[in-house]
Amino acid sequence: MSVTSGASTYMIFRLQIDKELTSLGDIASAIERTSGDIVGIDVISSSRTSTVRDITVNVSDQAHSKLIVEALQKLQGVKVIHVSDRTFLVHLGGKIEIASKIPVKNRDDLSRVYTPGVAQVCTAIAEQPNKAYSLTIKRNTIAVVSDGTAVLGLGDIGPMAAMPVMEGKAMLFKEFAGVDAFPICLDTKDADEIVRIVKAIAPAFGGINLEDISSPRCFEIEERLKRELDIPVFHDDQHGTAVVILAGLLNALKITGKQMSDIKVVVNGIGAAGIACSKMLLAAGVRNLIGVDREGAINRNISYGNPHWTAFAELTNPHLETGSLSEVIKGADVFIGVSAPNILKVEDVQSMAKDPIVFAMANPVPEIDPELAEPYVRVMATGRSDKPNQINNVLCFPGIFRGALDCRASEINEAMKLAAAQAIASVVTDEELSETYIIPSVFNQKVVEKVREAVIEAAYRTGVARKKLRDSSKE
Repeated sequence: MSVTSGASTYMIFRLQIDKELTSLGDIASAIERTSGDIVGIDVISSSRTSTVRDITVNVSDQAHSKLIVEALQKLQGVKVIHVSDRTFLVHLGGKIEIASKIPVKNRDDLSRVYTPGVAQVCTAIAEQPNKAYSLTIKRNTIAVVSDGTAVLGLGDIGPMAAMPVMEGKAMLFKEFAGVDAFPICLDTKDADEIVRIVKAIAPAFGGINLEDISSPRCFEIEERLKRELDIPVFHDDQHGTAVVILAGLLNALKITGKQMSDIKVVVNGIGAAGIACSKMLLAAGVRNLIGVDREGAINRNISYGNPHWTAFAELTNPHLETGSLSEVIKGADVFIGVSAPNILKVEDVQSMAKDPIVFAMANPVPEIDPELAEPYVRVMATGRSDKPNQINNVLCFPGIFRGALDCRASEINEAMKLAAAQAIASVVTDEELSETYIIPSVFNQKVVEKVREAVIEAAYRTGVARKKLRDSSKE
């Protein structure tokens, strides 16, 4: 059974049909009565008396699929052979593979790619370790590392169940930016052990993408790895989200005519993403930012057991506001939710400043239903692909790592992340910009190249690029 996410999916119903007892029209009518939407019909086999067909139907969830099966089973002469979820079908055997770049057809080929010829290459790297970047896969390979403790909206489901997500991440690296990536799912929750393992495997990789590691351990793991490794370490749940949110906000503010330094921003959900997003907005010029969690507004006058909240409080809420979300959102120009479904009320939005901007990022169910918010919001964004202005990390991480690898950066610093956000925002031209188009599509081919260029420029400007500028795009 797949996890119901609130979004529709395609199911394939394989049916054996007695031609004398049931027509295709009868089957279509039965499916339509359950509100199923037929999108494809294929003949698998046929004889004089019967046929086997695959009927592909757009369904809302697993419960809807069961209703369709029940309706089909009531038809005389119809046997449901099996039902397949197309999402499961694309995952069969995994979604990625290792492929050779060079054919091995004869003894000479073998002697060059393996022994004895490979010994010369090994010796060259042993004498000059930096040659690993030109003579191995290191220069273009990322490790996507997770312990499976904070996977999507599913929580702590373990490293094996996290594999499909990490495989998908590896696919996106390759498809969008030509970066080779491999999922490393670790069967441990111990921060010390995760750091030790990642450090031990780092020689094979040009960068580390941390993914779906629960807070607050994710902070410690990232901070330690950044200190102890000389390759880029990037926790996408924190910084990828922050980069794309800032990109969207830069364009949303153009529409409202407001300045970053003048706005009041309320960030709901002070976990890994919320803290990273807040820090990036502060770096971009926001002065009045208030973080809110279950306990209310984060305030430096309150003592917290969480050291990350204590540090966060020192940077935010300059007017020391207190109270619940409904209280502190009054007069706010921007709401950013990285929290939970349906916690923002229509009355809260109505109490915001003129032309409010609402980024409701909880997925699949946002902090407020966009349709409820629409009459009162100037710009609305969510994490959903079926709504305008989708804030999606895919806009960020392929281009950031492409740039970091190409200039052989030792880290991904704040300047590089800010540059990436500005680059993403710049893809939307002034002529294209509107309330329903503040952020480009993940399929916009300009995104990766603009982000790559901006990241490389920032890396050289801040002194973390280790390749000669003239050949940063060649090796």
